[in-house]
Amino acid sequence: MRRYELYAEQWLPIQLDEAWSFFTKPRNLEILTPKFMQFEFLTKENFNIVEGMILDYRVRPLLNVPLKWTSKIVNVKPLHEFTDIQIRGPFKYWEHTHSFVESDNGVLIKDNLKYELPFGILGNIAHSLFVKNKVDFIFSY
Repeated sequence: MRRYELYAEQWLPIQLDEAWSFFTKPRNLEILTPKFMQFEFLTKENFNIVEGMILDYRVRPLLNVPLKWTSKIVNVKPLHEFTDIQIRGPFKYWEHTHSFVESDNGVLIKDNLKYELPFGILGNIAHSLFVKNKVDFIFSY
């Protein structure tokens, strides 16, 4: 099976601690996710992420079919980076590292995503036909 990668970055004119606080609050995923995904946060906590935290949510990425997604937060380096890995969900493999680099008058936020689809050759075809474009759109949203 083929593993795919995506790298994205954005610069925000805010302080590093403000960026860290916003992006490490799981409830803000609802704001950051495109509406077509119908993102629904299921975890009750509303505080910033910590190492080992488990997050549950539901998305509807295709044909309005609900899929439960469970992620674990790992590799937390406060004010620098953290990674979420999929434990259960639509991908065979998902590892998303969020990095924060303070720069003049703002913060550069970097997303490094490694993912793999299930279903062998059918997953590769689906990636070419629509999954790649959806993933690209989600990270540019």
